[in-house]
Amino acid sequence: MTRLTELQLRFAAADFLSFREVAPGFIVIDVATPFSKASVALQGAHLMTWQPKGHKPVIWLSKAAKFAPGKSIRGGVPICWPWFGPHATESSYPGHGFARTIPWLLLEAHRLPDRRVRLVFEPQLDETCRSQWPHPSSVRYTITLGQELVASLATTNTGDATFTLGQALHTYFAVGDVRRIEIAGLEGCPYLDKVDGGKRKKQKGRVTIAGELNRIYLDTAGCCGIIDPAWQRTLLITSTGSRSTVVWNPGKENAARMGDFGPKGEDRMVCVETANAADDVITLAPGETHRMTAQYRVIKHGG
Repeated sequence: MTRLTELQLRFAAADFLSFREVAPGFIVIDVATPFSKASVALQGAHLMTWQPKGHKPVIWLSKAAKFAPGKSIRGGVPICWPWFGPHATESSYPGHGFARTIPWLLLEAHRLPDRRVRLVFEPQLDETCRSQWPHPSSVRYTITLGQELVASLATTNTGDATFTLGQALHTYFAVGDVRRIEIAGLEGCPYLDKVDGGKRKKQKGRVTIAGELNRIYLDTAGCCGIIDPAWQRTLLITSTGSRSTVVWNPGKENAARMGDFGPKGEDRMVCVETANAADDVITLAPGETHRMTAQYRVIKHGG
C-alpha cells in the first residue's frame, strides 16, 4: 500500500481533507472549511497556502517553487527548528534546522464544533536528525484553519538536561506591492541588521522595504500588522511565546540568484516571522514545554 493510499483510507471520514502526490514521494493535504481553504505538505508540516473566503491569498507560495523530498519549499510557512539561522557550532548542519525538510506525521485531523479544522503533526526524526539534535524532546505542531489561521509549535524537554532552543515560523505573506507596504508594531524595537553585518540598531517609525532587508527585531511585543494599500487590507499578526520578530525580503538580485522566486516574486511577498532567535532563544529545563503560537487575520480597509 502506498503512503498516499494509506492516508486516504485512514482519513476517509474526514471529508474536509483530500490528499495528492505533487511529485514522487511528496504528498500535499488540501483542506476546505466554510471559511477558508489551505494546503499543507507532509514534508515539514509546511503550510503552503491559506486563503480566507472573500480575500486574496494571505500566504505567498512562489510560482517557481520546487517540490522534492529533502528540499525546502519557497514560500508558505517553513518551520525553523531547533535552531534559527546557521548552527552555533557546526557549519555543515542545515541552516534554520532540519524540521522544514523532513517528513512529518499527521496525527490528528478534526472538524471543531465551530466548523474550523484542526490538524496536529509530529516530526519523524531519523538518526541524522538525532545526531544533530541529541536532546530528548517531543514536538507537536498544530494548525487551526478558519476565518483566522492559528499555528502553534510546542516543544517539550523529555530529557534530564537543560537545552537551548531557537525557532521561527518563517511565514511568507502575500502583498500587492512590497515597496508600498508598511509594517506597524515594531517602532522603537532594537534589531540586528543582517544586511549590515549584524549591527545592532533601533527601528524609527514603521518598517518599509525598498530593497534587500533582513532584520531580527528583539524584545517584540507580540503584535504587528502589514499595512497593504495596494490590496486595501492589513494582515494582523499576533503571537505568544515569541520574543523576536524577523522581517525579510531578499531584494531583486538575491531573488534572481536563488532561482525559485519566479519573475518579480520578491515584489509580491514579505516574511514577517514569529520567532525566538539571536538574543531571544529559549532555555528549556527538563520536563518543561514551550509553546510558540502565531495568529493571522485579514482586516479590510474601509470595510
